[in-house]
Amino acid sequence: MTNSLGAPITRARPPFRVFMTMLHLAALGLLGWAVFAVSMVFLGVGIGLTLVFGIGLVFLFALVYVLFGVAWFESERVDGLYGLGTPALSVVQRRGGGFGGFIRTLGAQAIDVRMWQGIASFIVASLLGLLFLVCGQNLVWGAASSGLALAGRTVEYHPGFGTLIAPRLSALSPLAYAGIALLAAAAMVGIALLHRVLTVWIAGAGAATWELQAAALRSEQQRVGAVRAADVERTRLERDLHDGVQPRLVSVGMTLGLAQQQIDANPDAAKDLIAEAHTSTKAAITELRQLARGIHPSVLEDRGLDAALSALAGRSHIPVQLDVQLGGRCSRDAETAVYFVIAESLTNAAKHSRASELRVTVRLREGATLWARVEDNGSGGARVVPGGGLDGITNRVLAAGGTFRLESPAGGPTSLEVSVPCAS
Repeated sequence: MTNSLGAPITRARPPFRVFMTMLHLAALGLLGWAVFAVSMVFLGVGIGLTLVFGIGLVFLFALVYVLFGVAWFESERVDGLYGLGTPALSVVQRRGGGFGGFIRTLGAQAIDVRMWQGIASFIVASLLGLLFLVCGQNLVWGAASSGLALAGRTVEYHPGFGTLIAPRLSALSPLAYAGIALLAAAAMVGIALLHRVLTVWIAGAGAATWELQAAALRSEQQRVGAVRAADVERTRLERDLHDGVQPRLVSVGMTLGLAQQQIDANPDAAKDLIAEAHTSTKAAITELRQLARGIHPSVLEDRGLDAALSALAGRSHIPVQLDVQLGGRCSRDAETAVYFVIAESLTNAAKHSRASELRVTVRLREGATLWARVEDNGSGGARVVPGGGLDGITNRVLAAGGTFRLESPAGGPTSLEVSVPCAS
């Protein structure tokens, strides 16, 4: 069985789980309110000393992270007790540098929904723990009173014992005292079960919140990546057209103009110029085909990623060990993203790495994930530069919902690894 996040749930045996829940409740009934008291002290001191050179702000700042610690403890406690598999609670990432960034981060942490859900769970568990201890006290009182009554001794009520049983019930039969003990025991089990229901519900709400936030973050990263990838690709096309095809076509036009001027006076020279223009036109067509292949290679569409990578490796100036094992086709976006990651890696290796060999590994992993890794034995030092080729493929991968990891220490080697959802 799996939870809402797809992780396997490890379930303890019910009696053992109830027993562990009771131990948790007893501990929280004793210690939970000490934590609450410390938090109130921080809050009171912080508010009271805020006007004294701002000293109180230090306590208020500390209170936020004390509350986070309590929420983290509660999240781990409930997850460990019931094996929910919920994501771990983590601090809010820093929102910018300097003191302003610290204040923004602190504010975001103070209003973090999952943190307050953890605090709510801790308070509920502490309240139930206090009630659990009271019922436990009555269990002990009922059992002891039943034993005393059976022994023929008079049961006297002591106000300091503080049970929920009225003093006038101190002259009951042994059976009645045993019934009180059984009711108290049943109430303790009920409180343990209620603890499970409430804390699991709160933890589930926290996990749902985390899933929504993570999904929103992934969507935003994909949107930004798609826009950035489009910008980088457009810039590349403009540069390639401006630096390659455009001047060649201008040259063709000028050559044909000169041929037109010479066609009557010097037909042989005109023929030579036309032949030169024809050669330049064929070169321009070749460059346009290469540009079209850079947009989306036809072999990838027609024969799939394996064939497209084989063609890519065949054109590489560096020997490539290609290891592709795919059980089928993935989506167009996924295959295109992985293809261009590998193409850019081969290009960079040929231009900059001084590598003597390359290894390309592609797998279709469990969970319908298209994974690829490119390694070379070059000099390393590769990095993502805004507007560069690696920047373009990084954003292309993000736009497809994937992940990108580059390791290229100085001196080498360089390895680049990507994972893209097959159905992206």
